[in-house]
Amino acid sequence: MDSATEANAGILDVISDAICPWCWIGKRNLDAALDLLAEDGLHFKVRFRPFQLNPEMPAEGVDRREYRSAKFGSWEKSQELDHRVADAGRVAGLAFRHDLMARTPNTLQAHRLIRLAGADDRQRDVAEAIFQAYFQEGVDIGDAATLAALGASAGMSAESLAAFSAGDAGRHEVLVEDEGYRRAGISGVPSFVLDRHLLFSGAMPPENIADGLRRAVAILRERAREAAEG
Repeated sequence: MDSATEANAGILDVISDAICPWCWIGKRNLDAALDLLAEDGLHFKVRFRPFQLNPEMPAEGVDRREYRSAKFGSWEKSQELDHRVADAGRVAGLAFRHDLMARTPNTLQAHRLIRLAGADDRQRDVAEAIFQAYFQEGVDIGDAATLAALGASAGMSAESLAAFSAGDAGRHEVLVEDEGYRRAGISGVPSFVLDRHLLFSGAMPPENIADGLRRAVAILRERAREAAEG
C-alpha cells in the first residue's frame, strides 16, 4: 500500500521514547489496532516522533542499576516496576529481558535514526528493531554503530544510513520537536496525535486504540464537512 492510500484516514503521530517499555507495548498494540481498522477501510500514515524521557542523560549513558536505584529509591523498587512491565508485555506478546539491560542510554541517536528512516518509509520497522534490541537483547542503543546496524537490518537505504553515520543529520529537528512537545504539555509517552489533535496517551489494548481512532476520524471528518458547508 502506498503512502497516499495509507493517509486516507489521516496522519497518526506516535510520540515515544526508545527506552520507554510502555512505548514498545503501545506500538505492538497499535500494530494490532491498525489491522483491525484496515478491515474497516481506515488506513493511516504513521510517523514516530521524538520524546526524551531523560533529556539530561550523558551521551554515553549510565549504569542502569545505579540510575534506577537512585531514581526509584532502591533497586528492589526498580525490579518491582520491571515485573509490572514484564506482565503487561506478556499480554501484548512481548518478552522483556530486564536481566540483560546493563545500561540506561541516551536516546538522541536513536531518535535521529528513526527520523531519518522516514525518508525510506521504515520508521515503524526501525522503531521495532530498536525496541527489540534494547528490551530483549540488552543492546546499548546509545551507540551509533549499533544503531546503524539496526537501521540496515530494518531496511533503511544506504543514503539514509550514510547521513546518520556522517554527522548530526536530524539532530536539530529531533531536539526542536522534543522541546515542542514539552511546551505543548505532553509529559507522558506513548502519546497519539491524529492530524495534530492529541487523542490519548498510554499503552491501551488494541481494541481501545482502534475505537479511539474510529471516533476521532468520525469527529474530524464531520468537522471538515461542516467547515466545507459553512
